[in-house]
Amino acid sequence: MPPEADHLRNTCSIAELHSVSQAEHNSELHEENSMNFSEFICFDAVNADLQSTDKEEVIAELIGTLVASGDLQSDQSTAVISAVMDRERLGTTGIGRGIAVPHATLEEVDRPTGTVGISRSGVDFNSLDGSTTNAFFLLVSPASQRPIHLQMLERISRHLKDENFCKFLIQSKDAAAIRILLNEADGEA
Repeated sequence: MPPEADHLRNTCSIAELHSVSQAEHNSELHEENSMNFSEFICFDAVNADLQSTDKEEVIAELIGTLVASGDLQSDQSTAVISAVMDRERLGTTGIGRGIAVPHATLEEVDRPTGTVGISRSGVDFNSLDGSTTNAFFLLVSPASQRPIHLQMLERISRHLKDENFCKFLIQSKDAAAIRILLNEADGEA
């Protein structure tokens, strides 16, 4: 496994690490039970033209797209931003090759959800390889649904091992192109 995809493991607790390992093991044995992007990505919140210039702004902008789409309530946004930033302080989710997966679990959200954003200029996300980050998967889940959160991370991690997937994601010109890419990835599962 490339170190970029494996970084999701390096910033998890021992319990989370065991859960991700178990999810990966189970997905290898039971691929048909794997979670699809369409089950947790809110396509109405996808933004292929992020304007933010730093880590916290990107996170706030992505959460704003989830609020605008109706997947999160506006009164949840402050708590979600805080939880994602707290998670970032534990270790960067900028895994390299221009990709980051900021995420958090917290009680203030009702259900697991996520979105994707692309920054044309790139953002300093303290990435492991030192490069700027252009593509973001933002995930939030209720703390009570940690196993589902880990399945979402596992699904993303599996596809981040594919250099072509990463390349096409970063080069996506609009939300429709991102949706097509994720739907194609779902079809390969």
